[in-house]
Amino acid sequence: MRRTLLFSVLACATALFAQHSARFEVTGTGIAETQAAIRAGHTTCRAVVESYLARIKAYDQAAIGPDGLRLNAIVLINPKALEEADACDRNLAATHTLPALGGVAMLIKDNYDTAGLQTTGGSLAMKGFVPEHDATMVSKLRAAGAIILGKTNMAEWAFSPYLTASSIAGITRNPYDLTRVPAGSSGGTAAAVAASLGEAGLGTDTGNSIRGPSSHNGLVGIRPTLGLTSRHGIIPLFAHNDVGGPMARTVADAAVLLTVVAGPDAADPLTALAAEHPRRDYTQSLDRHGLKGARIGVFRQYFNTPETDPEVKEVMEQALKILQQEGAVLVDPFTIPDEAALEKNLWCGDFEADLNAYLAEHPNAPYHDLKSILASGLYLPYIAEDMKSSIAAPQKDDRRAPCPDVYHDAPKIAFRTALTAAMAGEHLDAVVYPTWSNAPRKVGDMTSPAGDNSQVLSPQTGFPAITVPMGVTHGNLPAGLTILGPAFSEATLIRYAYDFEQSTHARQAPPLFPALP
Repeated sequence: MRRTLLFSVLACATALFAQHSARFEVTGTGIAETQAAIRAGHTTCRAVVESYLARIKAYDQAAIGPDGLRLNAIVLINPKALEEADACDRNLAATHTLPALGGVAMLIKDNYDTAGLQTTGGSLAMKGFVPEHDATMVSKLRAAGAIILGKTNMAEWAFSPYLTASSIAGITRNPYDLTRVPAGSSGGTAAAVAASLGEAGLGTDTGNSIRGPSSHNGLVGIRPTLGLTSRHGIIPLFAHNDVGGPMARTVADAAVLLTVVAGPDAADPLTALAAEHPRRDYTQSLDRHGLKGARIGVFRQYFNTPETDPEVKEVMEQALKILQQEGAVLVDPFTIPDEAALEKNLWCGDFEADLNAYLAEHPNAPYHDLKSILASGLYLPYIAEDMKSSIAAPQKDDRRAPCPDVYHDAPKIAFRTALTAAMAGEHLDAVVYPTWSNAPRKVGDMTSPAGDNSQVLSPQTGFPAITVPMGVTHGNLPAGLTILGPAFSEATLIRYAYDFEQSTHARQAPPLFPALP
């Protein structure tokens, strides 16, 4: 079903492409550049979508290179993408304006409810499930004029931060080296956006899954403050840690997306916190000299280790020099007193209860509880233990349930208080460290040092964090710099990230996916 739908739509799109418009070169473009071309009449919304469809046809399922490996980032194409593009063109002709995301072709991780499109969470057990309504964040994209191009592959049920493999679509690979992983679980969105198969995308992040894949794929990824964006309509992993956010090729694009998707939602009570803060246009934070005067702590614990890849450490040291050159004051090293003790037993989550609650809201889903899905056998072996442990009887020290959100969980409150106090003691605005301390692993390697630094400081406090490309290692493998700040400090983090990005221009496009001839 997936391949038939995908290629029938692409065949139709290719034929229409030949009849109606010249292809717009979308490789590496940003939202502002695309919209400027549409406004000026140099291209159309349809031509933009056709160009992305052409790249998907040429690159996603095609064998690339002598080893015949495939990127395999796209699960399905929206069969109405060209209709949405035509509506965009009609609106422009009638109003002579584009909405905030008019003409922007978006890719959505396959755990966001997307009305009219199959939504599976990467599970074969959910094959054929089509939600009746959009997730709140998807609804906000549509309201801002975005064109939903398609759904992207993910780690099955979002369990793995290390690889993107699902029983619904198989393995997604890293566009910079197809023998390597794109990380997980939002690796499909990351790989597709990096290879310019869409303008930008949405991912979700429980402990790593926006920032990790963004780092491995040379992207900007934002894990927002928990409560800034709505979780309603997202298939959960651990609902009290889950958050959705943007993944893009530039800080500017990530800022545009965050502006659109942020804000309170009556369907997600935690977003009442967002209502306590003024709505922001995050594009106003795109300050070329935004680092001047910033006080930034360097969390060396994450990269002064024997397991750290020397090339990642070298790139990180260069990034610190750039921060200083741009006017930041570094507190180096920055430490959290009693950190090891405070980090014990931070994680809690109840996948079974959270998934069952989601399924209860979707009576047309093929299965209605996790036990039935487990009994079906429709999952990949690598998540078998995660699935089984999720329904096993709780152990004495099991923090599965109840699991309050980060603002009402005693261990997390204590850890957040300690981090906040340590930052205040040094008068810090932010903390930096490598998003990963090691390069992307080879597909199939689960034993070499992973280097994932994303699981604690942001998700266990609810604080926001942004990753921005800081260079490459081992030839062309991307490495990312994480900038973390207090709750609802996204505007500040975007300001710092933008200055850093514009100072380094560190992102390189993946050479395996050039512009089409």
